[in-house]
Amino acid sequence: MWEFELITVYLLLSMWGGKKRLYSATKFILYTAGGSVFLLIGVLGLSLYGSNEPTLNFETLANQSYPVALEIIFYIGFLIAFPVKSPIIPLHTWLPDTHGEAHYSTCMLLAGILLKMGAYGLVRINMELLPHAHSIFSPWLIIVGTMQIIYAASTSLGQRNLKKRIAYSSVSHMGFIIIGIGSITDMGLNGAILQIISHGFIGAKLFFLAGTSYDRMRLVYLNEMGGMAVSIPKIFTMFSILSMASLALPGMSAKNIFLMPKILITFVMAIEMILTPIYSLSMSRQMFYGYKLFNAPSSYFFDSGPRELFVSISIFLPVIGIGIYPDFVLSLSSEKVETILYNYFYR
Repeated sequence: MWEFELITVYLLLSMWGGKKRLYSATKFILYTAGGSVFLLIGVLGLSLYGSNEPTLNFETLANQSYPVALEIIFYIGFLIAFPVKSPIIPLHTWLPDTHGEAHYSTCMLLAGILLKMGAYGLVRINMELLPHAHSIFSPWLIIVGTMQIIYAASTSLGQRNLKKRIAYSSVSHMGFIIIGIGSITDMGLNGAILQIISHGFIGAKLFFLAGTSYDRMRLVYLNEMGGMAVSIPKIFTMFSILSMASLALPGMSAKNIFLMPKILITFVMAIEMILTPIYSLSMSRQMFYGYKLFNAPSSYFFDSGPRELFVSISIFLPVIGIGIYPDFVLSLSSEKVETILYNYFYR
């Protein structure tokens, strides 16, 4: 069931999208199917090792002990499979091309669900089933996460394509999740889970607004846009609010409990929080401010209708809810987080 989403996303990519949609769909399926091979090998290895009868029962596998060398081999296999979906650098290159060519509804599916499946796999498989190997690799996860934050945020600044800029911002935000998973702390792991949920809503909503803007302007390059705030004020308002949400504005849900004990990591994360408003607010400025398209006659320049407003508000309400009351999500995750940490890492 885990890999069925590849078929769905591939069909959505290849049938609806831009001129290079077949190239993007092929690149997507090659990356993700290649990672799935390592996932299959790892699952078969876990199920066949140390048992008279093969089993895929999760509790049985969680209580199974493995030699350190074998556990590391399994861990590396899963560490190739899951970061393709997350994505984690350097296995991220399929994502900008895919987002750049996909229809915005497909982009919402990718940002809201598919990208989070890899992070979920790292927690459920790598952490729970292979805790010793995770302890060994956790410093490297933190290093990769910090590099990803800076790299993706810096790269996002240079993107002219609106959807590619949002895609790289998603890669940067995933760096926070990787750091939280690698921290092996209660606060870090709870923060990672909270970020998985909140960014799922924020990323999906940004792509939805980018798509509704494209439906009106028929433009995707930021240097061709400008001056649309007056023509489409509802879209402008929602886009501005979601841009603020990605900056972790108080009352919003992004990055609001990522307080790490390592000073260097905290410093790097602070740099990302400086870069985020640069690429995020400049994106809003290029789209909605100025005079480039202020007086452009076009039949496409009508504001959001009832259905679009309903979708926008439906996605936006959880962002506000999690931002105001994150304890609701934390109450659901904290018990499981404590179980993972105390059963597999603190014993």
